[in-house]
Amino acid sequence: MNQLSTEKRVRIVSALVEGSSVRAIARMVGVSKTTVLKLLAELGEACAVYQDKTLRDLRCKRIECDEIWAFVGMKRANIPDDRVGDPSIGDQWTWTALDADSKLIVSWRVGGRDAETAYDFIRDLAGRLTNRIQLTTDGYSVYVRAVEDAFGEDIDYAMLVKIYAADAPSDARYSPPVCTGARKQRIAGDPVAAHVSTSYVERQNLTMRMSMRRFTRLTNAFSKKVENLRHAVALHFMHYNFARVHQTLRVTPAMEAGVSDHVWSIEEIVGLLDSN
Repeated sequence: MNQLSTEKRVRIVSALVEGSSVRAIARMVGVSKTTVLKLLAELGEACAVYQDKTLRDLRCKRIECDEIWAFVGMKRANIPDDRVGDPSIGDQWTWTALDADSKLIVSWRVGGRDAETAYDFIRDLAGRLTNRIQLTTDGYSVYVRAVEDAFGEDIDYAMLVKIYAADAPSDARYSPPVCTGARKQRIAGDPVAAHVSTSYVERQNLTMRMSMRRFTRLTNAFSKKVENLRHAVALHFMHYNFARVHQTLRVTPAMEAGVSDHVWSIEEIVGLLDSN
């Protein structure tokens, strides 16, 4: 079987992390779409394994959590009756936890926007931390029980509940609702009001949409398989955490958090395939 050269692997991965589509990459590099997806799957799995092992015993102080929407195969409204309830198609939510100081993505989960995924996500987050943190989430109610189950009383937790204006009929389909205000609500512990914010993690949502073609709205670049969505997210966060220099920090989030001592190259990320 022919094996891709390191140079072609680097070209493919460089294009993937900058938001190019699978078909465009296949044309630019001169390989098949299947080859691009196979590399994405193998490297995405390697990135997930590496980060799962490396992002442990973190001394974070402030964590912000949010969820970002995408879909697999088709939007929820177009799912046929015989596939309703199939978790492999339709709406998919990527739950993210970001360290407000280092900008490191500490934990993530791809799944439904439901209590089960929330529990898995928050338990994973709690298992990566070594000290008490201040946590801010949006007003989604499933967070409350999940945080209580994972952290108990050892947390300072607040919700930032945003207030939105009613959608205008002509804008309801494509335009987000207008935020008219926000209310800070203490849930547990003693959170500092000045640090109750989800601004950084919401900005990360934009980075995800700009850096992963399958998250771009109103295109045909959506994921066809949920596994490929998970692989793409793992690769994105590997590049974001370890290889992309943050404009404000002047280092990568992983360096700022103390889990890496240098800026990773794309070649190093590709090298995870051999190490695994």
